[in-house]
Amino acid sequence: MQLIEVRDKTTAGDFIRVNVELNKGFPGYIRPLDAEINEVFDPGKNKAFRQGKCIRWILKDDEGRLCGRIAAFTNKKYRNKGDEFPAGGIGFFDCIRNQDAADMLFDVAKHWLMQQGMEAMDGPINFGERDKWWGLVIEGFHEPPYGMNFNQPYYRDLFEQYGFQTYFKQICFGLDPKKPLSEKLQKRHAQVEMDPAFSATHITKSRLEKFAADFTTVYNKAWAGHGGLKELKKDQVVLMFNRMKPLMDERTIWFVYHHKDPIAIFVNLPDLNQYFKHFNGRFGLLQKIHFLWLKYTKSCKKLTGLVFGIVPEFAGKGIDAYMIAEAAKIVQHATHYTDYEMQWVGDFNPKMINIAKSLGDSYISRTLVTYRYQFDRTREFKRHPILH
Repeated sequence: MQLIEVRDKTTAGDFIRVNVELNKGFPGYIRPLDAEINEVFDPGKNKAFRQGKCIRWILKDDEGRLCGRIAAFTNKKYRNKGDEFPAGGIGFFDCIRNQDAADMLFDVAKHWLMQQGMEAMDGPINFGERDKWWGLVIEGFHEPPYGMNFNQPYYRDLFEQYGFQTYFKQICFGLDPKKPLSEKLQKRHAQVEMDPAFSATHITKSRLEKFAADFTTVYNKAWAGHGGLKELKKDQVVLMFNRMKPLMDERTIWFVYHHKDPIAIFVNLPDLNQYFKHFNGRFGLLQKIHFLWLKYTKSCKKLTGLVFGIVPEFAGKGIDAYMIAEAAKIVQHATHYTDYEMQWVGDFNPKMINIAKSLGDSYISRTLVTYRYQFDRTREFKRHPILH
């Protein structure tokens, strides 16, 4: 077998093809857009390059056939709570069902990371934010929502036989958006609804700047400073909302107010993968026309939950039930969605796990794992600490 560093367009193309060739026949696989994978490794488009560096390899067998790939990266901003040493990352891993091949990929990444001064490698993770390409699927091998990794079940053995250990699990929750809400949730909703100080509304595209400001307020009160998350600025959220605007379904993004102050947010979007699975990795002019047609004909039946949060002073007061029930009045009766899945929540975050469980009659839809491999094998292994 031969390891080849990705250095040009040909090998970058091979890096994409490995993922396609190894997974295209497996049920549930959706090919990511080529451009979005390439952007991860483009210094002009990925701001992670300001704080780190990355390298990629492909693996070919003795007959020259593609049989694996891996990326390794360092990022000065990549720190987990409780870390006592610097950790690098590996990601975009694909490999045939062969431990020797996997070991070659893990070894080359490990040696490179050691040269960069790292003392552990976490993976599979992204060279960038945690909202995409993070974790290895170990349960729930069905179509992934947009931006989520997909792999075959045997990948777990490749990681664990090499010596990777579970650093934290990533839990996704699903539910039937048409199913009636539980009696308990409806009672909690009714208690808040009786108080005229509380109100709920969904977003309107004509007032994006106002809702961006409200989102910023809730986000910074609910999350900034926790788990390394930084405060957002309104301008950042305005830009994010404008990018989301073509995909937004106004009826699925909700805000709760106490008097006029924003106190809770519930952000859901139609799942882009339900469109992209038709495009075979491309998004040129023809695919964009196709996308508009699919959107017009309401072919996407799946919603993805991106953000659910309540400012701390209103936690435990039924606001979650109130927001869910208010959204359900519209989503259940005036939309065409029949499937719902939340993006992952780390098992180190019990408060968010409880919130996810409160979203009606929810169930665990899939589980992923972020693994860690410590280079000093005599050092005590510690899982990601629980957030309080």
